[in-house]
Amino acid sequence: MLLRWRFVRVTTFFAYTLLSMWWWEVFLPHTLGIGFARRGSANRRRKLSHRFRVLAVELGGVLIKLGQFLSARVDVLPPEVTDELSGLQDEVPPVPFNQVKQVVESELGDALDQLFVQFEPQPTASASLGQVHHAYLPDGELVAVKVQRPGIEAIVATDLAALRWAGGWLNRYGPLRRRVNFVALLDEFKRSLYEELDYVTEAHNAEVFARNFAENPEVMVPLPYWEKVTGRVLTLQWMSGIKINNMEALAAAGIDKQEVASRLFHVYLQQVFEDGFFHADPHPGNLFVLPQGPPLPTGQVGRPFILVFVDFGMVGRLPIQTTEILRRTLVEMLTRNYFGMVHSWQELGFFLPDADLRPIVRAMSTIIDRYYGMSMAELRAIDYDEISRLTAEFRDVLFELPFQVPQDFILLGRCLGILSGQASALDPEFSPLEAAEPYARKIMGRDGTATDTLDQMLTELRKQGQALWGLPQRVTNALDQVINDEVVIHSPEIVALEHSVRRMEGAVNRLTDTLLLLSLIVAGVFFQSFGNVWLGWACWASALLVFLRMIIRR
Repeated sequence: MLLRWRFVRVTTFFAYTLLSMWWWEVFLPHTLGIGFARRGSANRRRKLSHRFRVLAVELGGVLIKLGQFLSARVDVLPPEVTDELSGLQDEVPPVPFNQVKQVVESELGDALDQLFVQFEPQPTASASLGQVHHAYLPDGELVAVKVQRPGIEAIVATDLAALRWAGGWLNRYGPLRRRVNFVALLDEFKRSLYEELDYVTEAHNAEVFARNFAENPEVMVPLPYWEKVTGRVLTLQWMSGIKINNMEALAAAGIDKQEVASRLFHVYLQQVFEDGFFHADPHPGNLFVLPQGPPLPTGQVGRPFILVFVDFGMVGRLPIQTTEILRRTLVEMLTRNYFGMVHSWQELGFFLPDADLRPIVRAMSTIIDRYYGMSMAELRAIDYDEISRLTAEFRDVLFELPFQVPQDFILLGRCLGILSGQASALDPEFSPLEAAEPYARKIMGRDGTATDTLDQMLTELRKQGQALWGLPQRVTNALDQVINDEVVIHSPEIVALEHSVRRMEGAVNRLTDTLLLLSLIVAGVFFQSFGNVWLGWACWASALLVFLRMIIRR
């Protein structure tokens, strides 16, 4: 009966939310204009966020995880939403100690005082699926004991059923249905949640992550004590630290927040582009900064620190082939190879095999060229009218392109969304694309991506060079055919046109030579910068020959 009432309350809230969004975001803008619909929008969002927060704190379960995800999206959600939901990181009510004791004793098969010399009744952290307590092993070592909430499996099943109901209504909206497979999304979310409920799997995940970063002393993971690990109880090394979103504590400890954002970003570059195994739930409750060395004088920053990851219940895995394509996509994006980038997305499954990629190539080239290098703060400050113009410019692409979200990227998209919010909160001036450039160079110099990219550039350069070199002669031949035609020209206007065409030919020759000269110079710089000295000198020698030909022609 209680679970049924829970289902009714959750579905009622989502029904109200969907109806409100339709009324204010779809119906009123089409009838009374967008200006009228936007009045009081911040206050409406604040009230709706407050209602969700109250419901999530009362019911817990999946709603807490959803609220934590939304609260971390400071990069895309307005502050009235993220500020209201941020308290969900700390507001989860704890399970009474007597219930925790029963779970620990039944799972580990002994009395609590025989398992631990001391077990703190008050939890140090209370999350949606479990909570963490301080405890001391018989040898005196301090550990963290994570205990699952009693009856959480039934609560999760009820919440997932409610989300499936809401997803069914969202699936009725055509533009969303064409782009997001809500059934696959919920199935993946369900799989990850039930995996998160298995603490044995979480312990294995922590060990995998620790092995991947074994050579990086700036990243730490608490490891399990296997003799005290079961499906519902997980005993780990205790690691303290400053929560990553506690800006005041970071400043007081002398930690450079920009450096925290940069390190977090680069740690995830390794996880996604190299390991194919990533921590998929990087909300503030799972990330800590552990200061190292002596404190710095007040006001100074730059103190060394270790980035601590906890809670490996939700992780993502990417096949080797996918990580290889992702690496290639990163290089193509940063080298502005838009067609190659979009084609790689098609290989990953974002576009159907027979999709026409030309419209999306044009859209991406416009968007990246316009916003490349902008910080998160600058991106958030983009004027609403500019976004409207951009949307109007690529309306056909947005609504007609056969775009879909591959199942492998559901967790990754959620993870990157939270990560983007974290980096933006730590450093509003952080620019992900600029920060990724050194990593892309490392990739190009280390694995086959460099060879593939250089081969593509050489092939393209050779084709363009041949085309540019032969263009003047083709233009001359074409003009000679027109001029030598058996048509007698008596009109003065046509004779003048002939002289104009001759002048145009000269202009085309000069423009072609200039373009070829610049292309060879740029290619020489590129090859020199990546260590291909002989190719660089060859390009520059060719550029010299083109320059001499330009002088002779004059």
